[in-house]
Amino acid sequence: MIDRFFFSALTFCLLAGGTLAIGSAWFESPPAAPTAARVVQVVQLPPVVITGKRIESSRTLAQTEAVEPAASTLR
Repeated sequence: MIDRFFFSALTFCLLAGGTLAIGSAWFESPPAAPTAARVVQVVQLPPVVITGKRIESSRTLAQTEAVEPAASTLR
């Protein structure tokens, strides 16, 4: 039973130590030097026009409860 307490305390200490190590390294690092702005070439494409016709589907995609009586029993 003592090993349960030992391993849980050891895990907690490792997590706390890791958190402190990462936190101290994070706050001690010098801020990054500002970089000069780069000139980026921008390409503008011509607009695309899509023309089409929507075709009515011959299949019914959704059923109502009157058609599917089992759907009301699943609720």
